[in-house]
Amino acid sequence: MRFLIQRVTRAKVTVGGEVTGRIGPGLVVLIGIAATDTTAEADYLIDKVLNLRIFADEAGKMNRSALDQAAGMLLISQFTLYGEIRKGRRPSFDLAAAPALAKDLYGYVVEKIRASGLQVGTGVFQAHMDVELVNDGPVTFLLEK
Repeated sequence: MRFLIQRVTRAKVTVGGEVTGRIGPGLVVLIGIAATDTTAEADYLIDKVLNLRIFADEAGKMNRSALDQAAGMLLISQFTLYGEIRKGRRPSFDLAAAPALAKDLYGYVVEKIRASGLQVGTGVFQAHMDVELVNDGPVTFLLEK
């Protein structure tokens, strides 16, 4: 499982002209799910993203977590995080989870993060989405398990 995390001042996702998720200051988390992933990988990454100290404290140092900040999170499923592009010219998605497994694990991640009490917005699984964000920093991290 991979989480591509971007700290943002604001973000939104639109599907078919309708906004399905919007946050103010917080994190956009693009979620890639591999065929071998389970809830154990998800639990590890959920804990990590909630507690990762990537927001500035009063001294300007990255010392505060999303939970400390009561930050919003915009969670978007993105199977292309498992696109293999080292060989050839067309991505291979052999490592990505099948849609049924990916949908279940994505839903699991969304519900667990919602249970933290943070404001959570989402995209629509398997939909074509327009994602707009203002990257704060820019600050971007890749988490894998």
